This record gives sequence, C-alpha cells and structure tokens, in this order.
Amino acid sequence: MGVLTEIIPPDYPTYFFFEKGDWIDYLAFVLVVAGLAVTAWLIQRYNWAVILFFLVAPILLTIFWWPYSTEGTTTAGWFPVVKHYSALIGSLSLVALQLFPKLRKNYWYLCLPPILLAVNILEAVVRDFQCFWVEGADPNQGGMINWGGSWNIMNGIAGILNLLAISGWVGIFVAKGKSRAIIWPDLTLAWIVAYDLWNFAFVYNCISDHAWYSGLALLASCTIPVMFRFARGSWIQYRAYTLTLWTAFALTFPTFTNGTIFEHRSSHNPTALFLVSFASLVVNAGVIVWHVYRIKRYQRNPFTQEVYAGTKESEELARLWSEPKGREKKGMERKVRKVL
Repeated sequence: MGVLTEIIPPDYPTYFFFEKGDWIDYLAFVLVVAGLAVTAWLIQRYNWAVILFFLVAPILLTIFWWPYSTEGTTTAGWFPVVKHYSALIGSLSLVALQLFPKLRKNYWYLCLPPILLAVNILEAVVRDFQCFWVEGADPNQGGMINWGGSWNIMNGIAGILNLLAISGWVGIFVAKGKSRAIIWPDLTLAWIVAYDLWNFAFVYNCISDHAWYSGLALLASCTIPVMFRFARGSWIQYRAYTLTLWTAFALTFPTFTNGTIFEHRSSHNPTALFLVSFASLVVNAGVIVWHVYRIKRYQRNPFTQEVYAGTKESEELARLWSEPKGREKKGMERKVRKVL
C-alpha cells in the first residue's frame, strides 16, 4: 500500500481527465455552476436567503436527514460532514461581518476568516496524505475508487504552501452599497489560481469520481463571478457560500455524482493525476516565493499588515468598493500592533 503497482483502467470510454459522458452531464455541470453562483449572490445581499440556506435548512437536515442519508454511498465518511460544518461556520462568520460593523474593527474577529480558511485547507491536506495509502476501493468512503501515489504527496505539500501564503486579514472590509461584498485584497488573483489548482488536484486525487462537480463545477461557481465587476474582490465570500451550499447538497443527495444519469467519472489516468498535482505544486511554490519576496522587500508583517497593499490589484479594489483609506487605515494598523 502507498507504492502504486498498477492502476486498473476503467471500463468506460474516457478523455484525458474524465469519462466522455453524455450531453446531460455537461448540462448538469452548467446548471450546478449557475445555481451555486446565483444562490451565493442572493445570500450575500439578502438576510432572508441567509436565514433559509444557513440556518433553517441545515438545522432541519441535521436532525431529520443527514444522519441517515449517506450510509453506503460514496459520500459516506468523516470528511464530507466535517467539510460542511467547517464551511458553514466560515460562512456565518462572514455574515456576521456584514451585520455587525463593530466586528470589522476587531483584530481578533478578523482572524476568524484566515483561521477557518487555513483549517479548511488543512483538512484536505490531511486527507491527501491519507489517500497516499489507498489503492482501489476505499472501504471508509463507500467504495470510492482512489489510487494513491506521488500526486498525493505533491499536492499535500502544495496545500501547505497555499496555506502559508494567506495574509492581510487586517485589510478585510465590507463594500459600501447593496452588494454587502466582503473584500479581502490580499487574496490576490495569483493566490486564487494557486488555490483552485490545489483544490481541484485534491478532489481529483481523493474524491476522484466526484471531481467533475465537487472540484471543477464548484470552483468555477466561486471563481467565475469574481472575474466580473459585481463580485470582484469578494472571492472568500463566494468560496465559503458555494462550498457550504454544495456540501449540503451532496449530503442531501449523495448519489447525484455517483449512481444517477448525471454521473461523470474520473478517467483514473495516472498521467492526469500526476500532471494536475505537479502543476498545483509548481504554481503554489511560485506564489509562496513571491509572497516571501514582498514580505522581505517591503518589510510587511503578514499578521498585522497587508502584504499586497499598494499593488495595482489592491488599489483597483479600493477604488471600486470605497475601501477605508489614509489615516483610518493607518489607525487600524496601529491598533492591531497595540493589541498584539
């Protein structure tokens, strides 16, 4: 175990990464992306959506459905449950920032988003390393087919590098206007791309036959919106909300990705597994090198300051969302240093 002998090829036609599938798989992909993105947009803006999706639905499902829904399916095991509740806690912590302005000036509360993000990444890193020892059907995950190999180690290291590049939470602010967008300038586009590569590689390695939806579609639902003006800079909110929604959906309908007409399985191609994790490791290594360079070059403390303050990307977000500037921002940094 842990040293791959031979991957048994699947008995269905494949492309490089996934099976060929039917048209309905591709339609379902688009609907999942759109549904998650639109629902996250509603939750960002309206309290009724927060109450419905983050309070009423989870409480009812936790009591009446989730304890029984995943038994014997490929969504069984500790990871999907832990992932959902950690994502839900993270989402509610962001909602609180929108509703209670005093929290935005509390350094210790602003530590919650990076801590929860880091824990979320660390959960997956642990699972990646754990899957190094899995070859074939995993009895702890309802018989999910996984093939452990060097890709698990590479991507586990990439996740740790991505975690270490989290910074600048002191600069988190809530946009003015109806959007209520939570802006975190230090989560740069480069960091987001590195995260997406790492997270897709993780799902592809460890939840292989769920990767079409739980990897590709889920990441598209939080990354595509932030490419447009209405959501720029609020990736953390879209990521937390779409992840919470999708994990709830997966626990509620655990056979959607395996066992229905919408199923779209992995190709279980060792070359694909290796290349995805290799790309994840290379990109995340590049991001951490640049991150360390900026810390040293500009003498920035990632725990009390924004590492990427003054960059074109950061200044654009400030102009777009009316970020607190000048004396107000410097005052916040002085307050943080005093607290620490």
